[in-house]
Amino acid sequence: MRDGEAFIAAHTAPARPALVPEVELFLATAITPIWQATEDWLAERNIEPPFWAFAWPGSQALARLMLDGTVQVAGRRVLDFAAGGGLAAIAAMLAGAESAEAAEIDPLALAATRLNARHNGVSVATPEGDVVGQPCRWDTILAGDVCYEAPMTGHIFPWLRRMAQEGAEVLLADPGRAYLPKEGLAAVARFSVPTTRELEDRDARDVTIYRVLG
Repeated sequence: MRDGEAFIAAHTAPARPALVPEVELFLATAITPIWQATEDWLAERNIEPPFWAFAWPGSQALARLMLDGTVQVAGRRVLDFAAGGGLAAIAAMLAGAESAEAAEIDPLALAATRLNARHNGVSVATPEGDVVGQPCRWDTILAGDVCYEAPMTGHIFPWLRRMAQEGAEVLLADPGRAYLPKEGLAAVARFSVPTTRELEDRDARDVTIYRVLG
């Protein structure tokens, strides 16, 4: 069986996200080389970009809120939804969460989360499969930058709203994506997050964190 963690460690380097210097992640500096290397390693073509190799603005903003104590997660069961490399889940554990779970459908993203969590001295669960549709077993659900495509938003948002109805605190961090729902959200905080031209068309993104209303 191929070792995803070893592949990631060989093609990235430890770095600290601009807004969350407390956490060190294995990150790529450019998207094309890591994308090509991933296709070669998987022996596949036309795969999705390796989102796990970057600290996205939404995840950075959510991590900052938890580490600053603005969002309280101590003693809570936390889900990092569409976790990428697991930044928000790691920050939750550093902020005292009882447990953190990273939800991703990309096996390499789960491998990146395990590698990053171990590197930061915390434990994050990485079950496989799509959690959308599952019953609520979390106290806090974090979703960073998930409204970039209409099908994705249509798939996840009704479920996130149901999680809020069932008692979870659901926080969605959005850097101005086109498919953010117009209703059912309450803004709670805003950040300007430095980003990279490898991913964005600007040097910083204004990220708003919303509470999803039940």
